[in-house]
Amino acid sequence: MAEMKVLFEKCKGCGLCTTACPKKIVALQKEKRNKKGYFTAVCTDMESCIGCAMCAQMCPDCAITVEK
Repeated sequence: MAEMKVLFEKCKGCGLCTTACPKKIVALQKEKRNKKGYFTAVCTDMESCIGCAMCAQMCPDCAITVEK
């Protein structure tokens, strides 16, 4: 199983990762803003993550890591 991690304070909530995910399991959460005022990305179904790291590749701020 793969694990997607988002660096909460580094993410700007641009949404590029949400469009890059082939499984459509990355979304922008709407519960908590980081210090910069952004809602951040989150994996909505870690069990379905295939570890392709497309989300991390698309992130312009290198705020996402994927570990298998």
